[in-house]
Amino acid sequence: MKQSPPLVPQLVLDDGYLEPHTDAIRRRLERLAAMHAQLPDDASRGYEHFGFTRGVGPDGQPGLWYREWAPQAQHLALVGDFNQWDGKADPLTRGDHGQWSSFFPDATHGERLVHESAVKVRVTGDRGLEDRIPAWIQYATQDPGSNDFTGRLWMPKAPYAWKHSPPALPPREGVRIYEAHVGMASEREAVADFAAFRRDVLPTLPGKGYNALQLMAVQEHPYYGSFGYHVSNLFAVSSRFGTPDALKALIDEAHGLGLTVIMDIVHSHMVKNTAEGLNGFDGTDHQYFHAPPRGDHPAWDSKCFNYQVPETLRLLLSNTRYWIEEFRFDGMRYDGVTSMLYRDHGLGKSFTCYDDYFGDNVDEDAVTYLMLANDVAHDAGKTVGARVITIAEDVSGMPGMARPTAEGGLGFDYRLAMSIPDQWIKLLKEVPDEGWNLSGIMHELTNRRHREKHIGYAESHDQALVGDKTLAMWLFNEAIYTGMSVDSGDLKVDRGVALHKLIRLLTFSLSGEGYLNFMGNEFGHPEWIDFPREGNHWSCKFARRQWSLAQRDDLRYKQLGAFDAALMGLDPAFHLLEDPLIQSLAVHEDSRQLVYRRGPLVFAVNLHPTESYADLRLPVPDATDYRLVLSSDDAAFGGHNRVAAGQTFVHEKIEMYGRDQSVRVYLPARVGVVLAPV
Repeated sequence: MKQSPPLVPQLVLDDGYLEPHTDAIRRRLERLAAMHAQLPDDASRGYEHFGFTRGVGPDGQPGLWYREWAPQAQHLALVGDFNQWDGKADPLTRGDHGQWSSFFPDATHGERLVHESAVKVRVTGDRGLEDRIPAWIQYATQDPGSNDFTGRLWMPKAPYAWKHSPPALPPREGVRIYEAHVGMASEREAVADFAAFRRDVLPTLPGKGYNALQLMAVQEHPYYGSFGYHVSNLFAVSSRFGTPDALKALIDEAHGLGLTVIMDIVHSHMVKNTAEGLNGFDGTDHQYFHAPPRGDHPAWDSKCFNYQVPETLRLLLSNTRYWIEEFRFDGMRYDGVTSMLYRDHGLGKSFTCYDDYFGDNVDEDAVTYLMLANDVAHDAGKTVGARVITIAEDVSGMPGMARPTAEGGLGFDYRLAMSIPDQWIKLLKEVPDEGWNLSGIMHELTNRRHREKHIGYAESHDQALVGDKTLAMWLFNEAIYTGMSVDSGDLKVDRGVALHKLIRLLTFSLSGEGYLNFMGNEFGHPEWIDFPREGNHWSCKFARRQWSLAQRDDLRYKQLGAFDAALMGLDPAFHLLEDPLIQSLAVHEDSRQLVYRRGPLVFAVNLHPTESYADLRLPVPDATDYRLVLSSDDAAFGGHNRVAAGQTFVHEKIEMYGRDQSVRVYLPARVGVVLAPV
């Protein structure tokens, strides 16, 4: 018997401000239930039917099926090197509901249509005759000497043999994500591949303290400089970096190192190219996408999916399941969620009240799709024995984003705390650090929706792109090239090193239940990212990572990297990120001190540029002695070793700010210390 949504969804019960929107959230649940009932049970397994699949033909003979959905096309034919690109040799037959298919028996095609055969589908429609890459292709390669891509039949005789099971995140540990782009992960001025990343970068991540790897630009994209966000082939691994099996080997080895592997997946839009993507595939402008003008993204020059079309849902839901079940990704970071949720894509909009999250501007079909996608992702994880996590890149702050679908939420496990980097950049651009409002920083870092998990970060790849500046570049400016020697004595660098550490200390300890860092930012990488393009003569000079800088004892980069690793170590040691307890203990704007509790730990930060405080009394929550577990002033971290390592601070029964006990510490200028109860 069909179960009706509760009169008052749990999401509303937990947030009284949502009460005026109870009916809207109930309708959200009703639409989800209706779509579950409407879609067939195998709706998220389309890749097992469409595209190229092994099977038996009408006469029971073994061979290869090729199927495509092209409802408005007049004629389809498979062409490739196997039939000398002859459009008359292998036509497809139109079936019900706009599905086309053809069967290729092993007896006649087994020696010609083989693994890595070049293939396209010749479509005759309202646009005329076009050779297109199959919509469900699992591998495509760029043609030598041109920008064109060709589909490749990916059907190796032996499937990849997995060696390692997906790891489970350790109990009570938060997710600590190392965001990475494989192509620019080499120190060489070239496009790196999966094998090089697996060899050179992957083994370093456990030592850096991260327990998760987030891979960008996994899906095939024709323009390298799009950072992987203008996807052309949803099911195809980016061939710039290697084959599907090379990606599986990378994920397999990451699992062997205990790393959760998250995919940066793009279902918010798609490249408008017709030669590579799905735009105009069956000859119309509205097959998988909205018709113009709604189907054209005004800011991204791309196509917007129509999430009301059942076959669009089949395509995208199957894509989610495919990457989890076939490649064993443990997580999905959905890109551009804000753009999906609102008809105006959230462009230039300030979300200032709850009414902004409901009403005619909301694309309810996109909301339903995201709820379905989260249900599919979590279900697919069970199939491969993984605990799949999903993350929403949403800047709007829609209520319920990271709450279960059964409660009226969208079903994500985490949402990115996207306002945090903006806060730091704004402060660095506009306010000298001696004028930073400490209460404002504390508020901004802890201001998040109740019972929704967040991934906090000080900066990601966005801040590293050319045209923007990383925190290190804001802090060091030109000295990032000339003053990073440990012997330079450059006061600007001293300030920058101290604040780089404190910004990370504050962000890591306060801003979420998880944490993210883009590769190289942890040690203050000295260059922005500028992908090869005509404007830089197609150079890879700035589309790489200079890892050797962080390995040199004579440079400050190594010190920053060492601090970041020690900071990450607080979570497995003290279960910090998953602990909901955050309490302000003392905020002194005049003397620039910020003291607070996260879980069992006490953090004391002195942001004064010149004043150090001896015998500074701090309130502590527990009647016990405290020991020093981290000091940003440690010499190994580029500090001055003014705080003795490993010391214990004896608690005294002296009341302070509502606490019955306190300790005395030495807190130098621009230094943060972390204390743990003995």
